[in-house]
Parts: sequence; C-alpha cells; structure tokens
Amino acid sequence: MSSELPGCAKCPYEPTTRICQQKDGKSPPFCPTVTKTHIIEKALEEVMKPENLEFARQASIQEGEGYADKELGYAQTRPLKPRIVEIIEFAKKMNYKKLGLVFCMGLRKEAKVVENLLSINGFDVVSGLCKMGRTPKEMIGVRDEQKIKIGCFESMCNPIAQAFVLNDENTEFNIMMGLCVGHDSLFLKYSEAPCTVFAVKDRLLGHNPLAAIYNIDSYYRSLKVAK
Repeated sequence: MSSELPGCAKCPYEPTTRICQQKDGKSPPFCPTVTKTHIIEKALEEVMKPENLEFARQASIQEGEGYADKELGYAQTRPLKPRIVEIIEFAKKMNYKKLGLVFCMGLRKEAKVVENLLSINGFDVVSGLCKMGRTPKEMIGVRDEQKIKIGCFESMCNPIAQAFVLNDENTEFNIMMGLCVGHDSLFLKYSEAPCTVFAVKDRLLGHNPLAAIYNIDSYYRSLKVAK
C-alpha cells in the first residue's frame, strides 16, 4: 500500500484511461481507488442505507439530465440547464416542500430573485440573512481595527443562528448563497437538513472564484508563489 497521500487532483492519466473509469485503467501510486478499497466499500455501505440511497439516486439522475444529445455519444454531449434549474428539479424529485435559503447581505438582491423563483415553483421558503441577531463583532473578540467599518457598530455574521432558524422551521433542503469562507463551514456543521451551494462568495471576482484559476498563468501568476 502506498504511503503517499491520496491525490486525485494530480493524477497524470486522461480521464477515460483511469482505473476509476474502467476496470483495466491506469492508476498512480496515490490512487484511492486502489489504495483505499476498504474505505470505498464502507462508503458504499453508507450510500445504500435507506436515508441516503434515494438522495444519491436522484442526484445521479439529475446529473445525467443536465446534458443534451447523449444519444450522439459522450464527445457530442452539451450542457442543458443552469444550476438554479437543477436545484429546483432535484428538490422536486425528492418531493421536498420546504426549502431553506441562507445568504450574505451582499447578495440580498440575488437572494430575493432566488426566493421568488423557488416560491413560483411551489416551495415554501425559509430565508435567513447572515447578519441576523445584530450581534456586535466585539462579542467574539474582533478588535475595532479588524472590522470593515472601523469606529462603528458592526454586526457579526451569524451562520450558526442561520442554521438554527432553518432547523427550527424543519426545512428539508438548504441552499447557500455567498456565505463567507468559514461562515459557510459553520452553517454546514450545524444544519440538520442536507445542503447545496448555489453561489460562493468572491468579492474581487464577482463571485466567480474560478476566474483566478483560469488565469493562473497570466494575471494571477503571483498565486503560484507561496505567501
């Protein structure tokens, strides 16, 4: 067994030739399909449990329905639906009635549109803003110079409260929009319902964090130098 850490992101082989795609495929020494078979088996046991099986099945069906022209072969498939449509369709597949929507103040306009779209499609929506509770940042040890509005009152983001409110309303599926790095982690930790992400926050790149990755060899080449 390899002593190297699992590293699928650095696999040198083309997707169609990898062992995770075909029985006689290729694998590097750090391939978890080969080195972590006991864990893969354990994961399969979990996914086959009643509380997970239908969720996993519908997620895979939704994935397949996201492409058109499949009958022409994999090379000619094309994307068919934006993520908001897939979220609505998946929630309907799961027969969910009550959805949760948590969002950042900076995406309040977008959240209003999303909430309306979900309502139009027949869902009851519980929405929660990040600043709920009006709790001062000083309460968690943030100094004045560490705030955005120095010298002024500033509410802290309250992702645990967002989760608790949605839990209290018994939402069945929660949608995240633009929570800060770390705040999103706390929300996921405390949410009782399964979650999906509609949008992630990137203040600089208009909430498109992959733009920095797409330009890693040009405008964002400095990122390759350790800070």
